[in-house]
Amino acid sequence: MENPVLDLIHNHASVRHYKPNSIPVSIIETIVAAAQCASTSSNLQAYSVIAITDHAKREKLAALCDNQTFICEAPIFLAWCVDLARLDRACGLRGYTQVTEYTENFLIAAVDVALAAQNAALTVESLGLGMCYVGALRNNPQDVIALLELPRLVFPLFGMTLGWPAKKAQIKPRLPLSAILHWEKYDSNQDAALFKYDHMMATTGIYTGRQIPVPGKEGDMEEYGWMEHTARRVSKTVRPGLRLVLEKQGFSLK
Repeated sequence: MENPVLDLIHNHASVRHYKPNSIPVSIIETIVAAAQCASTSSNLQAYSVIAITDHAKREKLAALCDNQTFICEAPIFLAWCVDLARLDRACGLRGYTQVTEYTENFLIAAVDVALAAQNAALTVESLGLGMCYVGALRNNPQDVIALLELPRLVFPLFGMTLGWPAKKAQIKPRLPLSAILHWEKYDSNQDAALFKYDHMMATTGIYTGRQIPVPGKEGDMEEYGWMEHTARRVSKTVRPGLRLVLEKQGFSLK
């Protein structure tokens, strides 16, 4: 089936190497306008995007985001933010008080942000640009809030670098559809799909050539695959102070 949209989706790859060429303001506006066309809960549009082109500010952001140098190399950085401040203003103008202290209120906005950002990502790639999501924007959220002068009820959820790709990025194969798509009920029997994907990533993907000891078998080695890489990552505590920053910004998460 020939479908340019599907081709665009399946060719997605995160770009971390950029040419120094700037991006016209009109293109950034086109990208964010396309993001606004995404589905949004009850038309609340509970998000804002901060576009950062200033090199010094991008250097500060890079330092706050685990010193990822591509944040400085990309000509523009977009900070995608949960934003209930605008709704708070709308309520005030109409004589209402917005309810913001419950987890659902934050989740509604977080989902809105993600949907809009993915629309933006597809638009970016359709224009020949490259992008990369930056979850490390949450590494030092209080400092990011200060740097971007975010008011109460606005929280930096993730970043996105934009630029003209300096080289072709590697497409990462995804899990088999059988591990993701469930019919009628959740299927917990996913081992076969996991092992198949693990072997593929170890032999043809980004982990090729790496070896690790076999658990419980001294001296034996095995290929380093997706399961080992992922298990190491999710077994670590990450950003434990987020809740306190969220509460300070007005999101109690009751």
